[in-house]
Amino acid sequence: MQINPNKDTQLCMSLSARPGNFGLRFHNHLYEQLGLNFYYKAFSSQDLPGAVGGIRALGIRGCGVSMPFKEDCIALVDELDPSAAAIQSINTIVNTDGHLKAYNTDYIAIAQLLQTHAVPKDSTFALRGSGGMAKAVASALRDGGYSNGLIVARNETAGRALAGSLGYEWQAELGQRRPQMLINVTPIGMTGGPEADQLAFEPETIAAAETVFDVVAIPSQTPLIVRAQAEGKRVITGLEVIAIQALEQFVLYTGVRPSAEQFKKAVAFARS
Repeated sequence: MQINPNKDTQLCMSLSARPGNFGLRFHNHLYEQLGLNFYYKAFSSQDLPGAVGGIRALGIRGCGVSMPFKEDCIALVDELDPSAAAIQSINTIVNTDGHLKAYNTDYIAIAQLLQTHAVPKDSTFALRGSGGMAKAVASALRDGGYSNGLIVARNETAGRALAGSLGYEWQAELGQRRPQMLINVTPIGMTGGPEADQLAFEPETIAAAETVFDVVAIPSQTPLIVRAQAEGKRVITGLEVIAIQALEQFVLYTGVRPSAEQFKKAVAFARS
């Protein structure tokens, strides 16, 4: 069924510092395939309160929230789902008759991926980053039984706070540590950023690891992932994260859960 927007079409959107096409293509593909009267558009904004106020005022059904808005949006919504309240970071807003409820589907995606990739729970790990997405990843690790972790963050205040809240260590730099799992939750390696061609960890650190996880989704083949694959490591990509979290957002917005085959085709279409 081709989408033919009309006065009853429900609009969904995303807010990001660097809007991409994955979510737009993923959601609109599924709306068309499932015959749903929805349309999805990606936005950026320098006026976050105005943007969130517009969601409420215009009856926009849902909004995906990306860096750097995941924490700043909290004060602008009416209610936090437990998935967001527990880690004080959101990535999804659902508008029901002007009531804005926030969720964190990143957490759900990460928990699923750690399980499906069979990452041993006794793995030592280093997580680079301390922002809203880092909270989601670190919380999923903690709740998944990964107890031996290190938060690596140059921002000492944020890094210590994140580590302390979850029972992990903090260091400004990794130094001589050689953990079994490396996790990048920073913009290093992201297309369009100042560090797009850089590795989030040193080559010798990657060589010593067993699992490498990069949440950067654009590109899916970041320098870190390319290096880890060349070294024969178990890898988890940002594409996997963005696909699963987008699926859970789709369900929250529409109340419809696509089949596994429909999900697979939507991811393939979004990537093409």
